[in-house]
Amino acid sequence: MDRKRKWVLSSGALLVIFLGRMTTGLEVPLDLPQPPTITHQSSKDFIIDPRENILIYCEAKGKPHPSFSWTRNGTHFDVEKDSKVLMKPSSGTLVIDISGEKAEAYEGIYQCTARNEHGTAVSNNIVIRQSRSPLWSKERKEAIMVQVGVSLVLQCGPPAGLPPPIIFWMDNNFQRLPQNTRVSQALNGDLYFSNVLLDDTRNDYICYARFPHTQTIQQKQPITVKVLDMDAINETVADLYNYTNNLFLDSPSGERRPSFMAPPGRSSTQMALRGGVLELECIAEGLPTPEVSWYKESGELPSSRMSFHNFQKTLKIADVMEADAGDYRCTAKNSLGSAHHIIKVNVKAAPFWISAPRNLILAPKETGILTCRVSGDPKPQIAWSVNGVPIEDSPKDMSRKVEEDTVILSDVQTGSSAVYQCNASNEFGYLLANAFVNVLAEAPRVLTPPNNVYQVITNNPAFLDCASFGSPIPTITWFKDSQTSILNRDPYVIHNNGTLEINVAQSLNSGKYTCIASNNLGTRENHVYLEVKEPTRILAQPEYMVVQRNRKAVFECKVKHDPTLIPTMNWLKDNGELPDDERFLVDTDSLTINDVTEEDEGTYTCVMNTTLDQDSASAMLTVVEEPDPPTDLELTDQRERSVQLTWIPGDEHNSPTQKFLVQYEDLLHQAGVWHNLTEEEGTKTTAHLDLSPYAYYSFRVLAVNHVGYSRPSQPSRQYRTNPAAPDVNPTDVHGVGTEHNNLVISWKELTGLQSNGPGLQYQVNWRQKDVEEDWSSETVANASKYVVSGTPTFVAYEVKVQAVNDYGNGPAPEAVEGYSGEDVPMSAPESVQVLVQNGTLAEVHWEPVLTSVVRGRLQGYKVSYWRERSLHQAEAQQEEQQVLAFSGNRTDGRLPGLKPYSLYTLNIRVVNGKGEGPPSPNHNFETPEGVPGPPSFLHIKNTNMDSLTLEWGPPQDNNGRLTGYTLKYQPVNSSNELGPVEEMMFPANETTVILSDLKYSTRYKFYFNAKTIKGSGPTITEEAVTIMDEVHSIGPAFTNVNSSVVGEEGAVISWEYFGPDKNVYVEYIVENSKEDWTKEFVNGSSGSQTYLIKGLKPGTSYRVRVVVKDHSEATIHSTEELVITLPEAMKSNQVDLATQGWFIGLMCAIALLILVLLIICFIKRNKGGKYPVKEKEDAHHDPEVQPMKDDDGTFGEYSDTEDHKPLKGSRTPSNGTVKRDDSDDSLVDYGEGGDGQFNEDGSFIGQYSGKKEKDTHEGNESSEAPSPVNAMNSFV
Repeated sequence: MDRKRKWVLSSGALLVIFLGRMTTGLEVPLDLPQPPTITHQSSKDFIIDPRENILIYCEAKGKPHPSFSWTRNGTHFDVEKDSKVLMKPSSGTLVIDISGEKAEAYEGIYQCTARNEHGTAVSNNIVIRQSRSPLWSKERKEAIMVQVGVSLVLQCGPPAGLPPPIIFWMDNNFQRLPQNTRVSQALNGDLYFSNVLLDDTRNDYICYARFPHTQTIQQKQPITVKVLDMDAINETVADLYNYTNNLFLDSPSGERRPSFMAPPGRSSTQMALRGGVLELECIAEGLPTPEVSWYKESGELPSSRMSFHNFQKTLKIADVMEADAGDYRCTAKNSLGSAHHIIKVNVKAAPFWISAPRNLILAPKETGILTCRVSGDPKPQIAWSVNGVPIEDSPKDMSRKVEEDTVILSDVQTGSSAVYQCNASNEFGYLLANAFVNVLAEAPRVLTPPNNVYQVITNNPAFLDCASFGSPIPTITWFKDSQTSILNRDPYVIHNNGTLEINVAQSLNSGKYTCIASNNLGTRENHVYLEVKEPTRILAQPEYMVVQRNRKAVFECKVKHDPTLIPTMNWLKDNGELPDDERFLVDTDSLTINDVTEEDEGTYTCVMNTTLDQDSASAMLTVVEEPDPPTDLELTDQRERSVQLTWIPGDEHNSPTQKFLVQYEDLLHQAGVWHNLTEEEGTKTTAHLDLSPYAYYSFRVLAVNHVGYSRPSQPSRQYRTNPAAPDVNPTDVHGVGTEHNNLVISWKELTGLQSNGPGLQYQVNWRQKDVEEDWSSETVANASKYVVSGTPTFVAYEVKVQAVNDYGNGPAPEAVEGYSGEDVPMSAPESVQVLVQNGTLAEVHWEPVLTSVVRGRLQGYKVSYWRERSLHQAEAQQEEQQVLAFSGNRTDGRLPGLKPYSLYTLNIRVVNGKGEGPPSPNHNFETPEGVPGPPSFLHIKNTNMDSLTLEWGPPQDNNGRLTGYTLKYQPVNSSNELGPVEEMMFPANETTVILSDLKYSTRYKFYFNAKTIKGSGPTITEEAVTIMDEVHSIGPAFTNVNSSVVGEEGAVISWEYFGPDKNVYVEYIVENSKEDWTKEFVNGSSGSQTYLIKGLKPGTSYRVRVVVKDHSEATIHSTEELVITLPEAMKSNQVDLATQGWFIGLMCAIALLILVLLIICFIKRNKGGKYPVKEKEDAHHDPEVQPMKDDDGTFGEYSDTEDHKPLKGSRTPSNGTVKRDDSDDSLVDYGEGGDGQFNEDGSFIGQYSGKKEKDTHEGNESSEAPSPVNAMNSFV
């Protein structure tokens, strides 16, 4: 934009502003002639406070500025003659000082007149009245005695004040008297009792009147009310005689139907003014106290404008309308009946505007209309005035025509400007309006500032302002982007005041807009700009959170907004500011609350504001914690074996209670130890508890919610149960012998709570099973076992244990089977046989032993076996014994994992619970031959060009008699394909063979195994290549390996290769590095080869080798490692002149010489001479002066080629010139030109050059020859 733009926000607030502009009258710029306009005046009815000065406002504008005058009560009010009255400068506002004066002297009707040479405007009639707060007339109030139940009215009757006072009833202590449906204050201030009670007796019913303007409160004399019932009246007949006039005996006192106290009768009428407040009141008496309801017979009550007050006794309707007229029925109702009252409401209206006259701006010869349309009830009378004079009394004007509420002006002339007044009145008030007619001829002007920038959010309306003025009224035309004409249609609306409205703004509506105002006197235009922005949207809203107390809560609020708008994130708690607490951490897109507490609960809202819009999202935080412990534990329904426990739950802390856990403590048996007794649902508060006898119970309750357990409640009071015989017997009863001649009877003892009483003992009973004999019995205490001695070995017994205490025996116990103790078996299995299945598996069979000799519970048989020796060995080599156990009463088993062609020995034992019996006699068996194991090794030696030697060792496990060996071998080509197989047989006594007639430089794979009569054993394999040994050997595969360095970052390695494999790689690594080798593939053809390694680091040493790999990436050939050291980066061989003393001295001498030359030149010029410096420089170039390199400060070599290319590293600006230092001190050009400047040390360095044209080149090329200045610039 060429001009500075002014930014204007186009938002919802602007909508109100623009619409306001659309509905107001045309404003005349104050620099143009115009009649007066009243801009501010006091209200029509002005009540003053006599303690303050009177201030009557009258402000007006016009061109020229108007003068002011006043009338009071219809006559001229000479302000200058009254020293107490002051009119403000350039204003009509009056200030009346009433100090020391009576305010009544200035009461009256005031009217202000503002006039200039173009017309006269008048104000409303302002009625000035003094506020008044008259005193209450003194009166003596006698006590009022009433019977209980009758109705009563206490009259207030306040003095008439200005404005009317506010009434309220209080007592002697300045406390408001309580009011309700029975006792209430009416609109006129009286206090109504629908029926009186004995409690209504008091001597301080006081009515107060508060006068708002004077801020004074006056009080009426207290009223005494005595309420008596019938008995009290009969006993005090004498007293009643003195109060006959005040005793309302004729008023009913018993229960009765309602009747209305105010307004009286069945109907009444009431008038209301339009726009005012209608208050309808119905107060009824009756016993019981009646309730009042309202109903409009001719329509619905206006719910949006009505309200009920005074306990439904008053119906209030605000902003009264004509439709509110009609019949309103109030109904009073109690249990004995109802009463009705109809209030007929008439609505009248003071004059109100339908269309007030508006200012007219007319051009000469134009026609205009002033309209004054009003309504009211009764119909208002309209009177017109011109410049404050009734129109019928003003001079005749042929261009003016009056038709009731309209004034028509035609063919107006310059100089006929005036102010017209319209006065509309009826009995309820009047309206007065000023409207001027200003006759002007004015070219258009645009009042809206130029280059405004309006910003609006997408999909919102946009309003572009084009306020203008002109006479005749200008026509407004809009253009977009200076080309497109905007018509008054969707999406555009052009308003009468020139404002352009875009209903739903989109991004395509952004741009430059031009409004043109034109009339017959000229044209003006104005430019504004519209920017349509993306809306602000919350993408990730905060979510409802339930957080445990002392934990962390994190609310996220991620926002998308227009990138050109600056967002502001604000967090609120419950629509207020966040607490000033360091626990609240506000981040870019989140709110974190650390260590949350209950006070942190609430609704959190993130509000993202921009200058144009905002978006917000809310989420609640609920803080939960363990519930509070239950309280008030109480025991009820107490019985011998049960009790009822009740409690009051504690605070749940926002997490519902899931269950209650009831625990008990037995103070008699386990004091201080709490046990879980029962659980109840979280909705219950009682528990039925089953109890045990002989216990001292205390109970407590824990609440459980989602967070966890509460603290235990306070224990209940102690509850003791009476002793009783045991309810249960010991459990886990067993009979097991520990020796061959005993029986140990054991059980689990009863707990103290299970004992049910004192003196707990255990009666132990036993007898041999299946033998006719009586039970043996023994009673023990404080024990959990009893040992029966002298029993036979491993005999079945029946045992039982019964609990006994001082109050009786427990229930009859059930018998349990047990056995006396075991002894080791007496004999071994017989008839042992072995059936050999094959060389590795055999079956063993035996006869079972008799039960009588087992002497215990048979657990199984144990077979022990071991290998004596191999059958082809004469001497025994006994191996470790192996044991297999066969459970149960078995007679056979299998022995796996045997070795072929071997001699084995075994025996068998019987096993019971006590141990093992004696072994059976040893039994020998042999295993047949099997296939041998693999040969112990296969070695390849003496590899030559066409032969090699194989050596092998016999198998470690022959598993029989070896019959020989089998060798198979085949060649393997470079693609790992296998060739034809050759097979050879060797006798068992051979261990070496020489293979000849092999192929040159060929890989072979060998397969070798041993054989017995049972077949061939496992095969072992090996590989070998003719002409060399195996892995990593350095041999004839590589020859003539050399390396050389190429430049600063490369190296060449060469070699000769004669191997069959083609996977050749060059590998290199930085010396002393722990990194992996870098590998680069090379075509592995035979013969001489070279390879260039690129990208190496200058000044670094590398280890390099050439390798050959097989298909599995294993290295099979490798050269020796070569060490290559690269040189440092290439540097100039010249000395760094910047650090040489002779160079510094030379430069100083040159500088001094140039300075001397300049001085001589300066002197000669002053004498009219000329010093041809340029010619001398061209003839004598100084070879010592060279530009410096940029990287190391040294001088490069000088090159004077035709294109004048700069030396490498020279500091030549991109434009091909040498920059001057920013110095204020400089010399003007001498002779044919030259530049000069001071160095940092203050010395002067000059450069002279001819004014011939210089070539310019891109980059750092320069057309200048090297000079001292260039060198010094580089040096500095």
